[in-house]
Amino acid sequence: MSRKFVITGGAGFIGSHLAESLARENDVVVIDDLSTGKTENLTGIDVSFLKGSITNIRLLNKSFQDADCIFHLAAIASVKKSIDQPLLTNKVGIEGTLKVLLAARDAGVQRVVMASSAAIYGSSPELPKKEDMMPEPISPYAISKLTGEHYAKVFQEIYGLQTVSLRYFNVFGPRQDPSSQYSGVISRFISALIAGQRPTIYGDGEQTRDFVYVKDVVKANILASRSGTGIFNIASGKSISLNSLALIIAKIIGKDVDFRYEAARIGDIRHSLADICRARSLGYFPDYSIEDGLKETINWYQRQ
Repeated sequence: MSRKFVITGGAGFIGSHLAESLARENDVVVIDDLSTGKTENLTGIDVSFLKGSITNIRLLNKSFQDADCIFHLAAIASVKKSIDQPLLTNKVGIEGTLKVLLAARDAGVQRVVMASSAAIYGSSPELPKKEDMMPEPISPYAISKLTGEHYAKVFQEIYGLQTVSLRYFNVFGPRQDPSSQYSGVISRFISALIAGQRPTIYGDGEQTRDFVYVKDVVKANILASRSGTGIFNIASGKSISLNSLALIIAKIIGKDVDFRYEAARIGDIRHSLADICRARSLGYFPDYSIEDGLKETINWYQRQ
């Protein structure tokens, strides 16, 4: 039986992949203000598109009617931009999330699945990151995500709205925009190497990240729309240094790599690794290794 899903930020990198998967058998409504999302990300995908902001509660109230689940991915998804524009980050990330939860409650929606972030763990050296660790946000972006999680929990306890917060680690894959200064390091590395340029690494390159392929993130969202509530890390459960990552990408593309190093960025953390045991209760197990995900991603960029 076809269900109705609404995806905020559905024209973005992750949101468009989720829309593509859900639209095969369901009615999907995408809400996006196109501040970073692109309509071309939805080309060939059967969705109803509404241009607008999650700060517009009238739009949310209307579009959420008869929805089975809301996937809330819209955000100012950049640590750097949040540092430059904390008021905007607060308006979208906190006020906007509150309006999403209010509209879902008032429309009688049963469940909201929200995109949170590993950024809330901050720079604590304790690894791997577990959901019950004390949050240590060090950017307005991280604060907005943590506040959203708290609002989600309160709405579940007070209003009975089922909520799931998925703490994404470093997501990568096709459609990630390498031209944006807020894009992921993998998309920047790939586009630079394909263009015959030197990839830029901020810091010494020995910082580590837990990279997760976008199709695994889509899988996690769909699983979370069916069962479970609370907070879950969504990652691969493995870490790799940026220097090692660049070498793997260069090998797949078939080019030598010569890094350009620049100063580390404010708000960036040194090491990141997720414990994904709790997510297994949802049925989540990553299907893609870093190499498999990189091959698919590189193939996509080479076709563009």
